[in-house]
Formats: sequence, structure tokens, C-alpha cells
Amino acid sequence: MANILKRFGDIMSANINALLDRAEDPEKMIDEYLRDIESDLGKVKAETAAVMASETKAKRELDECTQDIAKMQRYAEKALMAGNDNDARQFLEKKAQLTAQQESLKQAYDAAAANAAKMREMHDKLVKDLDNLQAKRDAIKAKVAVAKTQERMNKMGSSIAGAGEAMAAFDRMEEKANRMLDEANAMSQLNDSGDSIDDLARKYDSDDSSSSVDDELAALKAKMGL
Repeated sequence: MANILKRFGDIMSANINALLDRAEDPEKMIDEYLRDIESDLGKVKAETAAVMASETKAKRELDECTQDIAKMQRYAEKALMAGNDNDARQFLEKKAQLTAQQESLKQAYDAAAANAAKMREMHDKLVKDLDNLQAKRDAIKAKVAVAKTQERMNKMGSSIAGAGEAMAAFDRMEEKANRMLDEANAMSQLNDSGDSIDDLARKYDSDDSSSSVDDELAALKAKMGL
């Protein structure tokens, strides 16, 4: 019983918080503690029932002794009324024995009653503390569930952030490609903006040849009367 109370006291003390902080899985750990406590509570119940049974037995023996004392008193009175002093003396002697026994039974009952009261108090406290631990277990499980959800959300957020960075990189690549295309188009426009000296020369050369041919054609028509 002392070991049970010590273990339960350790669990109910502030040390449970430090143990839970070091635990990899607080939810699993507190479930194990609750199983141990429920097992200990079963032992406390059995012990409490045994002590209460002892109290009941001691009370019954005390009551029976008290009743026998009263009975011997009545028999002594009846014997005296019947004029039988010797019988009355025997009843009174038995009463004296029972009275001495009654004192011992009273002490035994008082001790049993005190033990039973302590055990009931202990039992009731363990039940209350177990209820508190179960409520704490539910709160821890709820917090663990929220933490796991938050962890998943954090991972999703990291993935989304990574995707955003990738999109930004693609945007920069597209911007660079557009800039390269614009520069190429501009260069093409610059290259097509004017004729070279050779091109200009050929242009005027071709114009001179065409003028000479036209003059010769006109002279020929005049000669032929056309």
C-alpha cells in the first residue's frame, strides 16, 4: 500500500510535467500512467473493502457483547426476584467478564473504524485524482492533436513557399528571355534601317544604264519615223 501511495504521489506531483516534457509521445505516456493508476486503484479498493469488513466484524462483536451484558443484567434481576442469590451472583460474574471483554472489543472496533475511515478517504482521493488525470489526459490529447495539425500545416506552408520561390524563378527566367528577344529585335531593326554604300552605288549605277538605253531607244524611233 505504501508503494502504491508513493507512486501515485509522484504521478500527481509537479514532476509529471517534467516527465511529459521529456517524453517523445506525451499522449502515450499519460495513457500508461493511467493504466498503472487504475491498477493501483483496484488494489486500494480491495484493501479498503477488507478494512471495512474488519470494521463491520468488530462492530458486530461489540454489539453482541453489549447485548449479552444487558442480558446477564436482566437474568440477575430475575434471579434476585425469585430469591436465588447464587444464580444472581453467577449472572453478575458473567456480566463482569463480558464487561471486561467489551472494553477490548471497543478498542478493536475504534481502531478498525479509524482504519476504515482512512482507507475510504484514501480511496475517494484516488478516485478524484484519477478523474483529474483523465481530464488532463483528454486536454493533453487535444493539444497533441492541435500540434500535429499545426505541424502538417507548417510542412504544407513550406511546400507552398518553395513553389512560390520556383514560380518567382520562372518569372525571372521569362523576363530575361523577353529582354533577350527585345534586344534581338532591336538589333534586327537597326540592321534594316538603311542601305550600305555599295547598295547605294549599285542603285545609281543601275539608274545610269537605264537612262542611256532610253536615250538610244528614242533616237532609233526618230530615225524610223515612229
